[in-house]
Amino acid sequence: MRRWRAADREPFAAMNADPEVMRYFPTPLTRGESDALVERIERRFELEGFGLWALEVAGTGEFVGFTGLNPMPPGLPGEGGTELGWRLARSAWGRGYATEAGRAALAVAFGEVGLDAVWSLTAAVNERSIAVMERLGMTHIASVDHPQVAAGSPLRPHVLYRLDLPGWSRAAS
Repeated sequence: MRRWRAADREPFAAMNADPEVMRYFPTPLTRGESDALVERIERRFELEGFGLWALEVAGTGEFVGFTGLNPMPPGLPGEGGTELGWRLARSAWGRGYATEAGRAALAVAFGEVGLDAVWSLTAAVNERSIAVMERLGMTHIASVDHPQVAAGSPLRPHVLYRLDLPGWSRAAS
């Protein structure tokens, strides 16, 4: 995990434009939307000192996505709290990167940031992300309709998971 570089923008935009990567989001992102997202991520780092880190493969430096800490969306349980999130390029799927990076982000959340709890959410049909949440030791808290997803969309039903500091272990697997 590291801060973002200018060279990350192109592979990030390609990842965000990939319909398979964005399957559990309302729509893929345009290049402009992807660049704007990087700018919001960097502003959060400047304001808070943490956020969504770029992920690269150790040894090769290949950009493969992001993971990190972000504000919980409004209108959901956990509003005002901090979400652990990730998005990976297809080439990085199934390699354990989301779990590994999630553990590192939790160490920052419960260590230097000093949070008492971290949330995570995804579309209820996103089995792979749910599996990551469970490998990280998170507990299912609620199933809700996401207020920012259109009514009738199969992506509107979401699951929310939470991990509290007392239950956290770096060794969660």
